[in-house]
Amino acid sequence: MNILQINSSARADGSHSTQLARTVVDRLRAAATDGQAIALTVRDLGQTPHPELNEATLQALFTHSEQRTPAQAARVALDDALIAELQAADVVVLGVPMYNFGVPAALKNWIDAISRAKVTFQYTANGPEGLLKGKKIYVVLTRGGQYRNTPSDTQVPYLRTVLSFLGMTDIQFIYAEGLALGADAEQQSLASARQQIEAVLA
Repeated sequence: MNILQINSSARADGSHSTQLARTVVDRLRAAATDGQAIALTVRDLGQTPHPELNEATLQALFTHSEQRTPAQAARVALDDALIAELQAADVVVLGVPMYNFGVPAALKNWIDAISRAKVTFQYTANGPEGLLKGKKIYVVLTRGGQYRNTPSDTQVPYLRTVLSFLGMTDIQFIYAEGLALGADAEQQSLASARQQIEAVLA
């Protein structure tokens, strides 16, 4: 089983989303059957940010590979590496804090990088088809306030839409909310998230 853990917090230390994502990975390892090989790839987008999608990147992507400049080839190779990691993964664990009601910019850059026509999705006569099928996705969401199932939760609809568009439809969301509402609320929220992890991986 190949596990890909994506951390998107800007924090190097003390990130609840990263810690809980690691808990999911540890639980996956513990649940593995005897003799099952497990490989883990961890990509920390906060500590090693991926470059944004800009005009130069678009020009590189839309230039035939044989005609790219060395700089263009190097830029496309960065995206290729992210796509290859995702294609190889059986399970993806995303650590996603809420920043200003949305996902971190670092995670958006990752999504832009992995969303490539004819590679991770394609358009057919029957509409778009995601090409990243057969993967289990765990999304750990950490929020300072309480937003689950409210109009202010833009993260879940966005992530469900974009991941499903790419073929990743088996998605499990895990919530840690109210983290900024005091020490007791923080501890209760983290305990609840750990209980959710145990429940979905039982």
